Amino acid sequence: MLVTAAILILAGVLYYREYKFARPVGSGPAGPPVAREPFQSIWSDRQIHVLGLGDSVTAGLGAKSTSHRYFSRVIENPADEFDAMQGCCLSAVLPNLTQENLAISGSESQVHLDVINDQLLQQPDDTFGIVLMTSGGNDLIHMYGRSPPRECAMYGATLDQALPWIANFQTRLTTMFQTIIGRFPGGCEIYIADIYDPTDGQGDAPSIFLPVWEDGLKIHKRYNRVINDVAQEFDNVFVVPMYETFLGHGSHCRQWWLDTYCEEDPHYWFFTNIEDPNDRGYDAIRRVFLNTIVANTTLRAR
Repeated sequence: MLVTAAILILAGVLYYREYKFARPVGSGPAGPPVAREPFQSIWSDRQIHVLGLGDSVTAGLGAKSTSHRYFSRVIENPADEFDAMQGCCLSAVLPNLTQENLAISGSESQVHLDVINDQLLQQPDDTFGIVLMTSGGNDLIHMYGRSPPRECAMYGATLDQALPWIANFQTRLTTMFQTIIGRFPGGCEIYIADIYDPTDGQGDAPSIFLPVWEDGLKIHKRYNRVINDVAQEFDNVFVVPMYETFLGHGSHCRQWWLDTYCEEDPHYWFFTNIEDPNDRGYDAIRRVFLNTIVANTTLRAR
């Protein structure tokens, strides 16, 4: 009996160590492949301004260097770029490109609207904008259950509490898009990522060291629905599938019995603060941004 009990205890310890707490980050490329063919010829010789807006994901918190932020890698390959991604960047196909990143780490969607209103300058008539954007994630996760939920910091809220805040986010996001478009009289395209889930769709907040949030997944789903619904109201706004891309790379990345398990890369793509990507996560994000741009941009001849 003692031997059996010892074996069961040891098995339990090994289980928790391997499948509950082990979160290896892996190495090498991460995320979907990017085809080289679209980057073999110039898309346009127009004046292009690439603009970053939003929170710490677009600001690049968690990347090992400035050149490894997704915003940077979409525009230009870093010195240590993977062979398969050499030349797969916007500067290779848009020779008259400028860039500006107005994203702020820790910012919520109301701040993003303020930044657009106050800091985004009216662009010249001959300039076309490519806007890379993440917004809404901090509205969900702040203030980590440490204070009562409120608009733009609703962690711990019930769905009923959150419904008016979700409606306000929809109005706010619509205003953001309208204002951005108005600041680019020469035209623009907006690429906004939906919001990933560090729990791999399980909703068990303690697995990412946060308090239980019973309605968290429901509110998260509503926020992503808003992003998709508002984007569909504009011909030049496109959703980048960050949520789907990161499934299987959160707190349950080692749990092979889940539908989200990624056998080819069962690794953790989040930074130590939980809410931002790590370096491999940023590689994956730049890939889905590039793929979404290639699939939708009007700058590229078909």
